[in-house]
Amino acid sequence: MGSREQYDESARARWVDEPPKRPERTPFERDRARVVHSAALRRLAAKTQVVGPHTHDFVRNRLTHTLEVAQVARDLGRTLGCDPDIVETAALSHDLGHPPFGHNGERALDELSEGCGGFEGNAQSLRILTRLEAKTVDADGRSVGLNLTRATLDASTKYPWSRSAAASPAGSFADGTPRSVRKFGVYEDDLPAFTWLREGVESEKRCVEAQVMDLADDVAYSVHDLEDGIVAGPVDLSLLGDPEERAAVWATVRDWYLPGVEDAVLDAALGGLQAVGSWPTTPYHGTRIELAALKNLTSDLIGLFCTDVQRATYEVYGARPLARYDADLVVPRETQLAIAVLKGIAAHYVMRADDRVAILDRQRSLVAELLDVLRARAPEGLQPAFRADFEAAECDAARLRVVVDQVASLTDASAVDWHARLCRGR
Repeated sequence: MGSREQYDESARARWVDEPPKRPERTPFERDRARVVHSAALRRLAAKTQVVGPHTHDFVRNRLTHTLEVAQVARDLGRTLGCDPDIVETAALSHDLGHPPFGHNGERALDELSEGCGGFEGNAQSLRILTRLEAKTVDADGRSVGLNLTRATLDASTKYPWSRSAAASPAGSFADGTPRSVRKFGVYEDDLPAFTWLREGVESEKRCVEAQVMDLADDVAYSVHDLEDGIVAGPVDLSLLGDPEERAAVWATVRDWYLPGVEDAVLDAALGGLQAVGSWPTTPYHGTRIELAALKNLTSDLIGLFCTDVQRATYEVYGARPLARYDADLVVPRETQLAIAVLKGIAAHYVMRADDRVAILDRQRSLVAELLDVLRARAPEGLQPAFRADFEAAECDAARLRVVVDQVASLTDASAVDWHARLCRGR
């Protein structure tokens, strides 16, 4: 675990000072407990990861994915010397801002919220942590969200910049939707909290804990989306023995993740994955032996990626505790390529399926119609907390942001229910 000097008084500070009720707990243990008990985390159980949460008994939803990211992040962070509770809490928080229908819903909300600065899931996560998830209020009675420590909020900030500084989007998300949304971490009206949590940090640099969280997310969904695809049926790894089949998959990798990478490079990366002893060589039929072998594969791949990253990072910085801003995570090129290969396999066989296109279109239409009717009916159509925010808003942009907050808070199922109730006959 990181030393006391690495997590000093500034790192342990909260926006609103709160003396501990149980002094034996560290500030970062308190942070983790607050996120674990939050309604925003519970709602992830009914939000899309790659496919809808009710389409198959085996596939992940946004919550199970989050728990797996947290496990990977905690283990890797601990081996590097980060405070494991900070890294785990950042991982538990990383998808809190996802709206219904995952990145597809995010795309729809961004298009509809241009008048208040756009929508982005990571910026929404920060808004939830520092404003929307009720736990603590300041001296003026204003919610400051979960009132987490500076170090934990900083670790939870994947994109430490505003929309105006964001790069143009490119490629696709893991669920197959195009990256049409600029990636940024804070809305304009949340800048006071953002400025506070980034106090003393130069430019857009990310702390090592945030880098660990980000890598854990990449590792978890690359491995687990492959597992889901194999069990659900679309993915058959034995097909990759066919050169033409591989070439089609590599085209998807280039389209979505690594523009310009050559087939020979991806062939070599696949060869490295196939050298893992648990890599399957025959089609999957769903027996318990095959299920166990598949679990061994996911474990072996996660272990391989994390071990290689730890080794590469220590080669640069030495085998010492790393925390905050005294290091950057070193991800070997071979690890990046292997992760891209796994993502590409799942993308090609699952996310590019023709039947998904019509579903994604219907989801975006539902979000658009729901937002439209709620704007027309606000504040009466909003839940009490959002109704109060709407009534306190001082301009049209602020009122639009509140309606967006309301829609973003919904799960897939509740968005469908609200739409059926409010938009019937439109």
